Amino acid sequence: MSKSDVLARIKALKIVALIRADGAESLVACARALEAGGIGAVELTMTTPGAIGMVAKVSREVPSVLIGLGTVLDAESALAGIAAGAKFIVTPAVRLPVIAVCRREGVAVLCGALTPTEACAAWDAGADVIKIFPAEFFGPAYIRSLKGPFPGMEFLPTGGVTPETIGAFLKAGAFSTAAGSALVSPAALKARDWASITSRARQFVAAANAVDQPAS
Repeated sequence: MSKSDVLARIKALKIVALIRADGAESLVACARALEAGGIGAVELTMTTPGAIGMVAKVSREVPSVLIGLGTVLDAESALAGIAAGAKFIVTPAVRLPVIAVCRREGVAVLCGALTPTEACAAWDAGADVIKIFPAEFFGPAYIRSLKGPFPGMEFLPTGGVTPETIGAFLKAGAFSTAAGSALVSPAALKARDWASITSRARQFVAAANAVDQPAS
């Protein structure tokens, strides 16, 4: 799958699930549960012990799900994730070496930023999408404000994205969104309650599909 295909799919899905899994088998099962609910993109945080191996397992066993590696701070981790099968790389802040590696490897990179200056720095360096984090402090209005002077930039809010807010973020011009515990609760993951995770995913998808995104 090409980088453009990956980005198009993330945009079409409108929601990426952020997961801090407690094991490879759990992550695979969670990915399948999310996909059953209509969410086919998963970001596994690098802060998860054994994250690289887990990415490889999902890539092999659930190839229909876009698996990405998040909380990537250095080029070495990005390369390891890509080698394991990560289809996209996500940073929590502006990490220029990570952007450079992803550009060289032809892999989509979603770069974390918050201020307009950070967003410009990441975009100028070649980031494909600017991940606005933490988005909960400013909400959808901040995305709309950024799209004013930067209509060509693509923004993905993380933090504060729920079934109640996802529509507003998309209406404000978000490229897509990402959600963590609001989508995959630690309790449901620990209990292996895949049915509830699928149900929650359907709630997010229904809320996202209930609004029309502005043309980019």
